[in-house]
Amino acid sequence: MRHVVFPFVFSIFASSVLAGDVPAPLRADDFRHHDPKQVKLGQLLFYDKVLSGNRNIACGTCHHHDLAGTDGLSLGIGEGGEGVGHARLPGAGESRIAKRVPRNAPGLWNLGHKDIAVLFHDGRLSVSNLFGNGFDSPAEEFLPQGLASITAAQALLPLTAEFEMAGNVGENEVIGAVRDRIDLGWPILAKRVRVIPEYGEMFVDAFDHIEAAEDVSIVEIGNALGAFIETEWRNFDSPFDAYLAGDATALDPTQTRGMELFYGPAGCANCHSGPLLSDMQFHALALPQFGPGRTRQFDPYARDVGRMGETDRLEDAYRFRTPSLRNVALTAPYGHNGAYATLEGIVAHHAQPLVQLAAWQEGNAQLPDVPWLEAIDFVIRDDRLEAARHRSVLDITPVALSASEQADIVAFLKALTGETSATRPLGRPTSVPSGLPVDLAANAPSEGAAGQ
Repeated sequence: MRHVVFPFVFSIFASSVLAGDVPAPLRADDFRHHDPKQVKLGQLLFYDKVLSGNRNIACGTCHHHDLAGTDGLSLGIGEGGEGVGHARLPGAGESRIAKRVPRNAPGLWNLGHKDIAVLFHDGRLSVSNLFGNGFDSPAEEFLPQGLASITAAQALLPLTAEFEMAGNVGENEVIGAVRDRIDLGWPILAKRVRVIPEYGEMFVDAFDHIEAAEDVSIVEIGNALGAFIETEWRNFDSPFDAYLAGDATALDPTQTRGMELFYGPAGCANCHSGPLLSDMQFHALALPQFGPGRTRQFDPYARDVGRMGETDRLEDAYRFRTPSLRNVALTAPYGHNGAYATLEGIVAHHAQPLVQLAAWQEGNAQLPDVPWLEAIDFVIRDDRLEAARHRSVLDITPVALSASEQADIVAFLKALTGETSATRPLGRPTSVPSGLPVDLAANAPSEGAAGQ
């Protein structure tokens, strides 16, 4: 419902809704805290390409500081590429990429919050006792014991992914081992790290149970990475946080109107609820389909069925995890495949999903030029039956929002940006103990472009 004719009535209505729906302020105690020595170790590992099969890509390549912990692309270029962000190239010759990364690189903000129990767009990693190691993951019972957090567990999985960090089959010993069984590549990477004297000394200093470098395993590497990620991207000092803490003047009138719409008639908070503005559940939004998709064994090459790929339940088809919206203005493009380059675009899609799906243009996708993959980038859009199945599943109710109302919601979303979001505790190192090159500078979009 739109409230345009009677703004006073709308204000009363919105205030009553807001009283019950806005979250409590975030506090430092809501997050896990870590040993600074482990955090520093994790920072170096995060940017060290020694953890990739071919020693040519790091975690920080696709989750770069200059891009607020993302890569700024709809679908990234993983192992085999060169450069960072919009300047990243797909490689050449035998080492060129064979596939785009199937999904958008999510931001890392506030992953240390104690309530987060599920990660990845399809939720394929969750806190669980199913396999006796604390997590339900693609590694199943082969995920090692001792990982301290879901973030530590998450950090290990891209290391085994062929197109992200492990490399193509036949290129190195890591991917060869992973192809035999997912956990067989991790000891190879752990040995690479612990034989570097500086790393060995740092692990002995940072972990009480590590007495010598030979004791270092992938568990300590994962825990160091998790400690860094959870500490480095903890941030909750936005104007909205100030408002929640009691400063009624923290939001300007446009942002306040946007907040009232967000928690009121626009229905955004139906899914973007709680302190992180996510219910951590899975919903179908009819986002435009493109790219290689994260396929299952019998799927066509370009298909991505979202949560169904993890659960094998038909009712989960095309549903993806609700992302947190904190610092969302910094992490464009948006959607599980980065279908929209701007906040305006993704807000308009939420208001009228099927209308915007029909109007979407391929040029909206932020895809680096890869000529040998162009034939499959948008081939899914020609599959009439798949398109009909995709459109038939929709979990959000269309709502009539004027252009000014959508602009107000965008203004509120920008008010979720932390005042210190650009100033991280450690930042990006200039060098790493392996001596491999560090991706130092990203081709980041301007502040205006990132916030649109």
